[in-house]
Formats: sequence, C-alpha cells, structure tokens
Amino acid sequence: MTTAAAVDLTARGLAVFPIPPGGRKPAGPWRSRCLTNPERVRELWRDGDNIGIGCRASGVIGLDLDLDDEADGLAVLAHLAARLGKPWPETLTAATPSGGRHMYFLAPDGCTIGSSSGGRTALGPGIDVRGPGRHTGGYLIGPGSVVGGNTYTVAHDVPVAPLPGWISARLPSLPDRSTR
Repeated sequence: MTTAAAVDLTARGLAVFPIPPGGRKPAGPWRSRCLTNPERVRELWRDGDNIGIGCRASGVIGLDLDLDDEADGLAVLAHLAARLGKPWPETLTAATPSGGRHMYFLAPDGCTIGSSSGGRTALGPGIDVRGPGRHTGGYLIGPGSVVGGNTYTVAHDVPVAPLPGWISARLPSLPDRSTR
C-alpha cells in the first residue's frame, strides 16, 4: 500500500525516501535516497515502509500544524490568516494521526528557509516548519505512512501551491554564510 502512496507523491512532484515500517525516523542518511521518479519508486520501494518527503529535494516548505495538549496549530494559523484578512491556503494537505495537518507549499526560487519547531517559529505555537534550508533541509512523514497503527492520509487533495507571501514574510531565511 505504501508503494502506491509513494508513487502518487512522486507523481505530484515530491521527493520521497523510505522510513522503516511504523517509524518516523529514517534509518541512516536519507537525503541521498530521495526518489522523484515514480518508476524508480516502483522498482526500489519495499511495501510497508513509511514515507519521508524531503523538503529540499522536493523544493517545498512544509507546515506541520500540531494538535495536542500544548497547542492547536490549525487554530493558530486560522487566527493569523483571519487577522491578516487572508484566506486559508489551498494546497496539498495531509492529516496526521493526532488530528494535525501537514501542508505542502512550493518554495520560492533560492529559498533558504530552514526547519524549526517547538514554538520557535514566527507563525506561532503549534506550527513547525520544515524547509529546504541552505544545504540539507528537513522532512515530513508522508500520507500513506502508518505510525502506532494510525495512518497519515490526504486531507485536501489539490496540487501543491506556491508559499503565500503572508506566510513567507514570517519565515526568516537562514543567514548567508557564503560571504563570511
């Protein structure tokens, strides 16, 4: 089942890599194992592996909207959008087993937005950011993955949209260390 989900994600332009069944963390280095070709996924994927989506290899920024006892990232983003008079972003979105969401956005050219979590993002509590970064980038667990017997699913089945300006304005790029 996860092979079909991984193939679907690559057909949507996302770069996927395997994560051991039931897990959230890759076994060993994953960045060099990102696959973007659906045929290669069909050839190499072991059904049952969970799916990682590499943000740098995919050219995306992922928002991980947590829903737990500490924060409600969905409500925080909805409040921010309403306060700014902006609509809820229409983009590919996955539902997580906890009731949260993973939203995928196309990163602007040359984007160096890094990954941050634990209430350290400028978007507010409960919103983690997984970005392409400068060199390595972060990752998100993809739809089709199963953790603790619960499945990540596609919640909003639309193409991956460009990152809205009102969100990117709140996500600082990494400092340019190449000139130092």
